[in-house]
Amino acid sequence: MNQENLQHGVHLYFYCHSRAKHDGMLLSEWLLEQAKRHGLGGGSVFRAIAGFGRHGVLHEEQFFELADDLPVKIEFLLHEEQVEPLLQLVRAAGVDVTYARSPASFAVLGSH
Repeated sequence: MNQENLQHGVHLYFYCHSRAKHDGMLLSEWLLEQAKRHGLGGGSVFRAIAGFGRHGVLHEEQFFELADDLPVKIEFLLHEEQVEPLLQLVRAAGVDVTYARSPASFAVLGSH
């Protein structure tokens, strides 16, 4: 990896259930839309095949009645200065969501 292109920042993750909504939108879509609207680089949504959260309810694909409310992870690779404005936006909107952050090093390979 070309060290000149290596950037340091934050991997920011949000966790919620796939059916969670905010402002009439799926929460995962709302988070992506907010990030896009505020000029953040990009985000992705990943659906789990099983999981449980702080309330201890197990959700798995094999249980049809719970399969449509599986956990999802919405993640962003951000520069340090982009993290707090996004978190403040989510706090101000009163969104009930769990988040985690970790240091990240990233670069773009190939033509861009």
